[in-house]
Amino acid sequence: MVDIFKEEIYGAEISIEDGLIVSIDRLNSLLDSYLLPGLIDSHIHIESSMLTPQNFGRIAISHGTLAVVSDPHEIANVLGVDGVKYMIENASKADLRFFFGVPSCVPATDFETSGGKISSNQIESLFENQKLLFLSEVMNYPGVIFDEKEVHKKIDIAKRYNKRIDGHAPGLTGQELKKYVGAGIETDHECSTIDEATEKINLGMKIQIREGSAAKNFDALWPLIDKYPNSVFLCSDDLHPDDLLEGHINMLLAKGVKRGINLFNLIKTVTLNPNSHYGLNMGMLRVGDGGDFIRVDNIVKFDVSESYIKGQKVFDRSKGLREIRKQKLVNRFKAKQISPDSIIVRPKNNCSIKVISVTDGELVTKSFKTTLKSNGIDLASDITKDILKLVVLNRYEKEKPAIAYIHNFGLKKGAIASSIAHDSHNIIAVGVNNDQIAECINWIVKNKGGVAVHNGISVSGIPLPIAGIMSDQKGEWVAEQYLRLNNAAADLGSKLKAPFMTLSFMSLLVIPELKLSNKGLFDGVRFEFTDLFEN
Repeated sequence: MVDIFKEEIYGAEISIEDGLIVSIDRLNSLLDSYLLPGLIDSHIHIESSMLTPQNFGRIAISHGTLAVVSDPHEIANVLGVDGVKYMIENASKADLRFFFGVPSCVPATDFETSGGKISSNQIESLFENQKLLFLSEVMNYPGVIFDEKEVHKKIDIAKRYNKRIDGHAPGLTGQELKKYVGAGIETDHECSTIDEATEKINLGMKIQIREGSAAKNFDALWPLIDKYPNSVFLCSDDLHPDDLLEGHINMLLAKGVKRGINLFNLIKTVTLNPNSHYGLNMGMLRVGDGGDFIRVDNIVKFDVSESYIKGQKVFDRSKGLREIRKQKLVNRFKAKQISPDSIIVRPKNNCSIKVISVTDGELVTKSFKTTLKSNGIDLASDITKDILKLVVLNRYEKEKPAIAYIHNFGLKKGAIASSIAHDSHNIIAVGVNNDQIAECINWIVKNKGGVAVHNGISVSGIPLPIAGIMSDQKGEWVAEQYLRLNNAAADLGSKLKAPFMTLSFMSLLVIPELKLSNKGLFDGVRFEFTDLFEN
């Protein structure tokens, strides 16, 4: 048994009655496997796995994850309160324990079109009637800093209900950070440097080190775990299905062991720390606790052989994953198909264009200015400069596409597109020519949601009939198809590790520096729209 309180490892026999641990008897010798508390992902959007909570849970439990602290704001941006209720209902049929928060920023900003809105009055109703656990990440940090009434009203409601308040403040520092934390915001999962995280910890924040499919901050931040062992959690934030099939929080434990992090400090980041902060009441392998624990082969790789919740075995590696139930479909999708001519960009004399620059593994973008050759009719993508056309189409109402240019996607032909586009989940696409971009977008419109690749000849993809962001199919199938599409994107020239995940964040306006919404190019530093052209 790995005892995180005594910080010892010893042979033990555990007795459970009615789901509770009634005794732990120490044995004289070590045995051939290890028990430790069930793992907790302290911040995740289940929808980003493209799986429903049920389908996510059956895979995550096989990796030792017994609880997740989840913000359902992806589906809330599509369906509003009805989306939150869908997640709660679906999760209630899963073995894994889901602790949902109330989305605080739906829509994330007023600079884009979403399918749902959640007001402060609705937030109060969700706390009161659904018994949700916390106020999810307050992404509108400018609203906190500049005293927007509705933002502060939401925070005040959470305080009145004694709820935790999660943060989202990439790069925020100095007096603005102090004001943000002073408003009552307690966590942040957006840190990318030790200095940023340290400043936030010194102000009392808890830091959630993120290692997801696109944003990977563990390698930069892991020294925090031994330096501030009580102030750090681990999380995945956004995890795609192929990565989930490989592993979950257990893989971060294996990474931490390789770095030489103190084993007990490391395990606490995914057990005791989030459990205490959020008041999850998950068992921590103590007498009187619920029987929530996992058995692993060793404490190097953390391969899971069994998972238990309330003393009941919910995963046994020898028996494989459980089957899934049929999933209920919900959606909101009104976009119409577009023509290639609708994404022509007319050149302007003596003008350069602003270009979004992507960094692999980061959500923060950079920007630069350049010129593109023109045929007099359209500013086309230039694969020699790796500058491609980026398009966002409103999926909730008929509207002209918004167009910009992006660097570092690497495509030499074809296009990729997705109706997973944080946070409003309009359709987003990148490609080398107008015909292929339009065909890719139109495939998604026809299927009322999905991710798709145009290989230069034809389009293939994964339909996502649940809110345009989740599949109703088994996770193994979704992962297999998603891996196929990722490989297809690589065949087109993309060097990004997670091209679809990266693409999905190119419309997330609350993360600087330059992004594209359905309403136009957006400067995330100035927090205002900006023109594509500049003299």
